[in-house]
Amino acid sequence: MSRADLDKDPHDVAAMFDGVARRYDLTNTVLTAGQDRRWRRITRDALGLRPGERVLDLAAGTSVSTVELRHSGAWCVAADFSLGMLRAGAHRPVPKVAADALHLPFRDGVFDAVTISFGLRNISDTEAALAELARVTRPGGRLVVCEFGTPTVAPFRVAYYIGLEHVLPAIARRVSSNPEAYTYLGESIRDWPAQPELARRIAKAGWSDVAWRNLALGTVALHRATRAG
Repeated sequence: MSRADLDKDPHDVAAMFDGVARRYDLTNTVLTAGQDRRWRRITRDALGLRPGERVLDLAAGTSVSTVELRHSGAWCVAADFSLGMLRAGAHRPVPKVAADALHLPFRDGVFDAVTISFGLRNISDTEAALAELARVTRPGGRLVVCEFGTPTVAPFRVAYYIGLEHVLPAIARRVSSNPEAYTYLGESIRDWPAQPELARRIAKAGWSDVAWRNLALGTVALHRATRAG
């Protein structure tokens, strides 16, 4: 398998995630020192879910994030374009759908809330994916994007990017089932727009009241928005 580049060819990216699926959850927990669990809880809280609401968890991977959302009492469906990731989470008791983020297999306005965590930057057309999420969300529905961001403190930002280049691949070689994928991960994070630019793209795609909250000194950011009426 050749590592996907930043052109985000969907077949390459899907194959890459198929390759990391077996140990994906473990690798995430190790690389984030357990913070991935906290970020999932914060994402659920930010969505403000109520029992009985319908929620789409896009780029859900092994569905661990979908299970967290389900603790709210909402009906949640996991969608991902990597069959390997969906299979790795087959034991988790949530509905799962193989789906292309640019052509979601759902009718207009069917969801009360939609979310995508650490997956938006892997899609070839960010704004088209955000618009597609808006299409399947009812007017007044909510969006939360949890994604890597640009650190807000300059000295830390320098150290962080050095870590992405050297430390992250070294850890991945020890715990991941496909270490090459984590070289791509570092590249995709460095190439990703800062928080204000992502907020602009979200607004352009049909969302209103866009705001964000920085986590971990801005290495992760939680963007929230409302489906425009």
